[in-house]
Amino acid sequence: MTAMERLESTSELQSRLSSLSFSSFPGITSKQCTSRPPDRLQNTSLSEGFTQSKNQADMDESKEGSGQLCKGNKEAPAELALGEGGKEDDSTGSCQVSAEMKDAAQMPPLQPPITWTSAALKELKAKLRTEKDSVVTVYRGDIMTVHVPTLPEAKKVCWEFATDGYDIGFGIYFDWTPVTNRSITVHISESSDDEDEEEELEGPVSNGDIEKGSKSQANSNLAEIMPVYRQDSHLSVHGGSHNFPGEGTYLLKFDNSYSLWRNKTLYYRVYYSA
Repeated sequence: MTAMERLESTSELQSRLSSLSFSSFPGITSKQCTSRPPDRLQNTSLSEGFTQSKNQADMDESKEGSGQLCKGNKEAPAELALGEGGKEDDSTGSCQVSAEMKDAAQMPPLQPPITWTSAALKELKAKLRTEKDSVVTVYRGDIMTVHVPTLPEAKKVCWEFATDGYDIGFGIYFDWTPVTNRSITVHISESSDDEDEEEELEGPVSNGDIEKGSKSQANSNLAEIMPVYRQDSHLSVHGGSHNFPGEGTYLLKFDNSYSLWRNKTLYYRVYYSA
């Protein structure tokens, strides 16, 4: 090949190379290659700017919240004063509860009674027939309550009782109300009347099975020594005693409220012992 031919070949190759561009290759353009890096930088700058703007807004909101909090603190004394008033009310209620607890704490716990039975039915009945008001009839559906106040010269109360033919319910309670009458009194009423009176004077009464013990009192002044149980007083004499827990009145209940048809003849006596 001559020098002239080589020169022409070189010129032709250069002209072909110069005619080539990035558009000859699919998916790649000179615009994409030249614009992508600035786009990425620009996007990065915008995101950073957005983050900074958001942080600035959060800081501004925090400052505003702090300002409101500071303003709210100026009103805090009024709320604190109100809260102190509430505490005073609570303390008043606490004082009342404390007073009730103190009163309850002044009442010593009641000891159970000492009870016994005896087979000397005939002897007791013969003796009590000669004494006034020692033989009574407790009618069907009735409750007889014997009120026995404590005495300064005595230390305990004692009792004995028996019945003819059938059993009778018996229970003992103690009323802590200060004594105003030293006389032993008897109150006979129907069961419904007795319950109404106890609800008014002594607090709520919950009736239970007299076989398992009934008349559970909920008044703070009335305490249960022995719940009402049916006693086989027609088979043996039932007696007992109880030491005075303090000043008050014993309530001895002879309960025939469970009987629908039978009246009960009751022989009983109550006395004090030093």
